[in-house]
Amino acid sequence: MQKNAPDFSLEGKVTLVTGASRGIGRACALACAAAGSDIVLGVRDVAASASLVAELEGAGRKVLPVELDIPNKVHIAQAVDAALATFGRIDILVNNVGVAPGNLAELVEEKDLDEILDVNIKGTFLMTQAVGRHMIKRNGGRIISISSQAGTVALRGEAIYCMSKAAINHLTRCLAAEWARYDVTVNTVSPTFIHTDGTAPFLSDADNLEATLAHIPLGRIGETDDVVGAVVFLASPAASLITGANLLVDGGWSVA
Repeated sequence: MQKNAPDFSLEGKVTLVTGASRGIGRACALACAAAGSDIVLGVRDVAASASLVAELEGAGRKVLPVELDIPNKVHIAQAVDAALATFGRIDILVNNVGVAPGNLAELVEEKDLDEILDVNIKGTFLMTQAVGRHMIKRNGGRIISISSQAGTVALRGEAIYCMSKAAINHLTRCLAAEWARYDVTVNTVSPTFIHTDGTAPFLSDADNLEATLAHIPLGRIGETDDVVGAVVFLASPAASLITGANLLVDGGWSVA
């Protein structure tokens, strides 16, 4: 019988998620597991991830938590080696780690600049490079970086963060062009404001919430489910012809 439905399954795959302990990273790990993938959890504190490990294992998945403090190159190499030793391969990489200390451009201090560029750009590149080398040898893989609408639109007080996410978006296009011959696709998912522990302090202010919603034509703050649907799609066979793309999950902010 001819198969008519697109294939969104990650059955039999191995997914490494960075920054997997909370927020969008945790949601990505759970969603990829629900789609059938075994999971490598990149976390700063392995012991603190015990409840998430138990939840994933309870769903029938194999799980490996690894200490991963990006952009520490030693941590990155050790995490990739541990994943390969346990599972033999990494099929999907979800780059989720990022920092966003905001400030007006004229007030940004060098330490803040260094932190954002170190984690967001250098960290994303080193993680992608380490996993990408393995995927090139295997002739296949899916790399998805969690970027932001900030890489597309201008946000007041977020000049350096916006710059870092724009850099990730263009790095994605460059790697997509270089690695297509190895059947490695490289894409980004760019959310608007999403309800997480990290955004709660900002969004709990009524004025901030009102100003934010004024930019979102669909009229609501995003949920992690809005983001992970895009991630699972790009990781799945259904998206096998998509590479170099930036999938905006922004409620229309970028086109308003």
